Amino acid sequence: MSESAKLKIDWASFDAAKYACENWHYSGVIPVGKLVKVGAWEDGKFIGVVLFGRGANNNMLKPFGLKADEGCELVRIALTKHKTPVSKIMALAIKFLKKANTGLKLVVSYADADQNHHGGIYQATNWVYSGLMNAGSMGAFIINGKKTHPKSVHSKGVKQNIDAVRKHLDPNATVFYTKGKHRYLMALDKETKQSIMHLSKPYPKRAKEQALENPSSLGGATPTCTLQVS
Repeated sequence: MSESAKLKIDWASFDAAKYACENWHYSGVIPVGKLVKVGAWEDGKFIGVVLFGRGANNNMLKPFGLKADEGCELVRIALTKHKTPVSKIMALAIKFLKKANTGLKLVVSYADADQNHHGGIYQATNWVYSGLMNAGSMGAFIINGKKTHPKSVHSKGVKQNIDAVRKHLDPNATVFYTKGKHRYLMALDKETKQSIMHLSKPYPKRAKEQALENPSSLGGATPTCTLQVS
């Protein structure tokens, strides 16, 4: 980081978080649900947010024997151009959150394989990798050419199955099957760290690295999507 760039970590407003997600994150949207919004500033200029939430899965913490208030999911890192390494911004945001929530023991985050993400930022900061989740499951519907989350279908009063979607929304709709998400864990105390170490697996490699080692494993095509933090 340049010596002239002074970093500040503090709470961010919903409007600031929404702006950051819509303008500086590949998804273009702020996650739904209750969020804890930690902002980052360099030399007094707002550069983005790190967002935490309960996660889409109500049972997210169950495999780790933790209560609902003992863990959270890192759901977004949305940053504009900045000088401070992303790893440092993320680490300080987690530290800031932990100080405000002393009972917090674990942070969970996911790298979306559908976006060719492998979790490089988590690997660089020594998170525990616990595997690929939900590969091959239904991730969304393709309705009128647009990927649509099942919850959006439900909000329209339509059952979350392809027959209902084709009947009520788009006769040519199809199911999108996800490649899954890589799950990473960051323990915030020694006891929790010891309890999750048995879940640790070798870090996945970025698609380009896999292709160099075994080109045939990618069907002759090498995705070149630049890694983005999610």
